[in-house]
Amino acid sequence: MLKQSIILLFSTLLLTGCGSVHYNNVHMGNDNIPVATKLSTEQKQSISELKTALLNLGENTSEAEATLIAYDSVVYSMILANQYKLASPPLYHNYLVNTKRRPRGLCYHWQRDLISHLKKRKNFKTFDLKEGVSAEGEYWNEHNAMIVTAKGQPFETGIVLDGWRNSGKLFWVKVTKETKHHWKQRVWKTKKIAKKSIPKAS
Repeated sequence: MLKQSIILLFSTLLLTGCGSVHYNNVHMGNDNIPVATKLSTEQKQSISELKTALLNLGENTSEAEATLIAYDSVVYSMILANQYKLASPPLYHNYLVNTKRRPRGLCYHWQRDLISHLKKRKNFKTFDLKEGVSAEGEYWNEHNAMIVTAKGQPFETGIVLDGWRNSGKLFWVKVTKETKHHWKQRVWKTKKIAKKSIPKAS
């Protein structure tokens, strides 16, 4: 079954074509700030609409924080694509990472790198950044993305921010409106280490 799946994957890639992805006019500026010297109308619209969607997550959401998350998520996703030396489609890039031809660029890399970047940028007071996972533990189906909620609100009320899905072109949607994945919050389990008895000093 695994062999058949691999053959099907590469047959699909050969038919659809593979290529490299690079975004011009974006780079990291001073103080860890993403810079876009030029944005397309579509990119500007995505930032504006995402900002509005973020503000609508709660009554006390900060406009400044929503603006930062929206702008950085769109622009930094393009920067990550360049840093990953991205190949398209995404499953082909996954193959390159898994065969050590690329260092990073799996879906969980996108998720964690975006979360890490945003947390370095600001200690958000009105939003929470969460790890979302779909089909956890299923090798061919598991997917990861960042979920943003208003501070203290349930995971299901959030917005999915996914840079992997469209090769650096940020995809976003309400968790409840997602049609391709069934999201849940990833909970990391820590192993309990048995305490060794310490002999009394003589």
